[in-house]
Amino acid sequence: MRRLLRLLTAPLLTATLVLTGAPAHADTDPALATQWQLAWDTYRFYEHLTGPLPVDGRTAATRDLSIDIDAPIDHVFAAYSDINHHIGLHPFLKRVATHADYLQDGLRHVNFTAVEDVPVADGVPVTVNTHAQQRIHAADHFYETDTWTMPNVVTHQVIVFTDLGGGHTRVTEHLTFEANVLLIDFTVTNGVSSHQQTQVALKEAIESGRL
Repeated sequence: MRRLLRLLTAPLLTATLVLTGAPAHADTDPALATQWQLAWDTYRFYEHLTGPLPVDGRTAATRDLSIDIDAPIDHVFAAYSDINHHIGLHPFLKRVATHADYLQDGLRHVNFTAVEDVPVADGVPVTVNTHAQQRIHAADHFYETDTWTMPNVVTHQVIVFTDLGGGHTRVTEHLTFEANVLLIDFTVTNGVSSHQQTQVALKEAIESGRL
């Protein structure tokens, strides 16, 4: 099965490199902005997969991840919801290019591309651009993020912050992954692992006062 995944992902990752213009240092912000808009218009990654299995064999899987942080909710929310704070803490994330940051109907929207070095075959990293939109509901202490990555892998994320009292906060990530049926297990396993590592790193950074 592992060999099959490598065979499946190799040509798809080649397509990724062609589309995204890797390596990372060759990317420019205008180029990433163009790629972001192309992904948004073509794949409509803000839409959720519904109904029966489509003809292209896509499916979805949902996971919930929670962590308790010893800090007040307003502080945790401000630190955690800033994607730039994830750089150096997320295991793959190398940089973030922000294309737009605006208010619409009183809600803050952030359009960005996360440039990641993802280990695929035998630990060799491949540069991947993840295009995303974040919508921040500050008054209600939650935010949403939709992402798209080649080969047409989509995530829908709802990150909820709960005040536990006494200066303690619970962060729960509701994650939905969408991918081809042959890639969904690989996608979920790697996605959950990276989110868990990021949660632990953010907790340590916030509790230590670094964030």
